[in-house]
Amino acid sequence: MNKRKRHGLLRSKTMLAVGMSVLLGGGALTAPSALAEGDGEVWAVKQPQSSSAALTATVALDGSGALTLAVRRGDTTVLEPSPLGLVTDQADLTTGLRPKGGRSDREVTEKYTATTGKRLKRESRMTETRLSFTGAEGDRMDLVVRVSDQGVAYRYVLPDVKKGTVRREASAFQLPGNARAWLTKYHPAHEQHHSESTASRAPSGSFGYPALFQTGQSYVLLSESGVNGGYAAGRLTHKSGSGRYSVAVAEGKIVIGGALTTPWRAAVIGDLQTIAQSTFTDDIAPASRIKDTSWIRPGKVAWSWLAGARPVQRSLEAQKKFVDHSAAHGWPYTLVDDGWADEKWMPELVEYASSRGVRILAWMPWTDLDTAAERGTVLARMNEWGIAGLKIDFIGSESQQRFKWYDEVLRATADHKLLVNFHGSTVPNGMQRTWPHVMTLEAVLGAEYRRNGPTARDVATYPFTRNVVGSADYTPMALQRKSHPHSTAAELALSVVLESGMQNFAGSLETYSEHPEMERFLAQVPTVWDETRLLSGRPGSGATFARKSGDRWFLGSYLTGAAHTERTRLDFLGGGRWLVETVRDGKDGLVRETQRVDSADTLMVRVPAKGGFVAVACPDKPDLKTCDRPVRGGKG
Repeated sequence: MNKRKRHGLLRSKTMLAVGMSVLLGGGALTAPSALAEGDGEVWAVKQPQSSSAALTATVALDGSGALTLAVRRGDTTVLEPSPLGLVTDQADLTTGLRPKGGRSDREVTEKYTATTGKRLKRESRMTETRLSFTGAEGDRMDLVVRVSDQGVAYRYVLPDVKKGTVRREASAFQLPGNARAWLTKYHPAHEQHHSESTASRAPSGSFGYPALFQTGQSYVLLSESGVNGGYAAGRLTHKSGSGRYSVAVAEGKIVIGGALTTPWRAAVIGDLQTIAQSTFTDDIAPASRIKDTSWIRPGKVAWSWLAGARPVQRSLEAQKKFVDHSAAHGWPYTLVDDGWADEKWMPELVEYASSRGVRILAWMPWTDLDTAAERGTVLARMNEWGIAGLKIDFIGSESQQRFKWYDEVLRATADHKLLVNFHGSTVPNGMQRTWPHVMTLEAVLGAEYRRNGPTARDVATYPFTRNVVGSADYTPMALQRKSHPHSTAAELALSVVLESGMQNFAGSLETYSEHPEMERFLAQVPTVWDETRLLSGRPGSGATFARKSGDRWFLGSYLTGAAHTERTRLDFLGGGRWLVETVRDGKDGLVRETQRVDSADTLMVRVPAKGGFVAVACPDKPDLKTCDRPVRGGKG
């Protein structure tokens, strides 16, 4: 079979049959309507791996020269025909388009090693199709479509443009109106509550990435990837009563300085396991810009902001105590937050921490790194002191200009071998693949909000929305604040349920000592993983994850319902006998229980309302009493 047939190229004589097939797969089509025979052309792009739930993206050009893209998962339409194209100040590339030349196809295999995330070793296979068009005035636009077993993405390439501006995109995602929707209102810092509705009943307005929808047994997570200073971040705009979510530039206009390649418009598609375990937005992002990543070391962090705010950040003695805690429990880092810049003792703290086997991270506002001169001076000083990395805050804007700043700061911090944690920031969307020294980003309504903070339903939605596209710095373990919406064991479970290359644990020293089982578990749990599996869950209701590191599996279960006995199948363990240590809520605090199991068993844990649990499973051996492994203690 030749390449054109193998990838499903359909010409005008088959238009009517294709339209009927889409109709039968997922309900009535919405405008733009299915093409009548002879009115245009259709190109189908299929994932390389064949299965009953395989993804197929269908690009159609109608008689007016307007492009659409639809997606089926097996026989179910998950994205109805959705408009494509963009408008510059030179050309309208949303209508009057004509095919230019043929279609080119290739299989893209991405193999890479990440420094953070759901799994470190990554491999994906994608079909890539490139279609070229010319507009009414002869301007060229290429549409590049990628399809894998995890999702569909597309972007535009204007190879001949010299300069100008992008006025708008026609890009949109047309969901079935009755699709269940989990959305957040748009804000450039992405710290908003989740709301649950349907695609059509959601209110009019702007919504942030990522946005999750459910159609039958299929889920669609809308996002983007590969955003840099050549463009700007996007947002979704919606009019109530419609299932359409249109892509708009987050802020300002896009200035074109030469040949333009836009960010990927991405849809992660599959069952809920596919969504939660996906690396799709990383897979389509540009490859790492850092050749030697040996200096990049994720890990646990003692963060004292929620245990005293600025007074604690300004106290050398207080920070030394947090360093001592890190040293005693094998945490490699301590973070000093807002307020330290007025103090002169930072070099002394760095030296003290180094003597204890701990490295210091330092907070600063983005404006401290606003210019090339500032970056040169400030980052050199951080190197001179021995600072390991920076928490850069209050970034806010997602404009093209701010993404140019991201480009410069990412390059400069990499040159200075400084780890990065962005706060008040954009969402990752592939950034952590391209710049693997980015350990985590906030862009989530996290634990630092005492008033109007995250609800249990918010937290139970994050594994299926925000955390899908990259590390999320939620800052768990601040039990001293009494404002968390769940049980103590559920709080501990967030160290597994929420992925972050750097986990900034926010407990006070007194909190840790009051919860010795929490302290013990946090000394063992890693922050990066060899494998991740969603065992059960639903957005807003809860999630149970198993994440593997070496030969141990760490389980975390976060649940929002009433008190009950949670049953977790252990078939993911594979063969042999296993020792399992479970930490759950007890009458007088956290309780640790030990049992021996095999993969045919079911783990049963009694949880309270809005509760959860954690567990560690390790291969059983004669006389083995615990899955705990020795941790690096402090020096001196």
